[in-house]
Amino acid sequence: MVEQLDDVTIRPAAEGDAAGIARVHVRSWQEAYAGIVPEAYLASLDVDQRAHEWASYLSEGPSDQVLTWVAVARDHVVGFVTVGPSRDEDAARGDREIYSIYLDPGTWGHGVARDLMRTVIAAVGPTTPISLWVLADNERARHFYRRHGFQADGVDRYDDVGGASLLEVRYRRG
Repeated sequence: MVEQLDDVTIRPAAEGDAAGIARVHVRSWQEAYAGIVPEAYLASLDVDQRAHEWASYLSEGPSDQVLTWVAVARDHVVGFVTVGPSRDEDAARGDREIYSIYLDPGTWGHGVARDLMRTVIAAVGPTTPISLWVLADNERARHFYRRHGFQADGVDRYDDVGGASLLEVRYRRG
């Protein structure tokens, strides 16, 4: 739990950040998706397994196509965001997609997500279309995206998460 965030640094992720990203990833899922995603699935999330996956991904290094940034406070990863080319069938060349943005639950409400979002928007350019997918029942996240200029565009899909078919809504900006 982070009580006060005086000095948060946003920087490109490195292989050494894998364990911190994994910890944030799992904790965020378990907190944000409680009551949305099946409890057994959330309980089964494994930080060590996720750290191995992140280490493998980050060992390839950043590309000009997919970038991950971390938010670091007191030498601990407290959040991360990954953006890359849009995977949507109707995307135009150059459209981007936020694949993930997660924070340690102890940092919620402290401006860390805002700083990560501003980093993404500055990196891709303020006029570049950006999309993302959010669980329809995740009202906290949907509110956050709306505050940053994203709007639901009427496209949705179902995704199997932990054995449950959950509705996702696409948000777009730009």
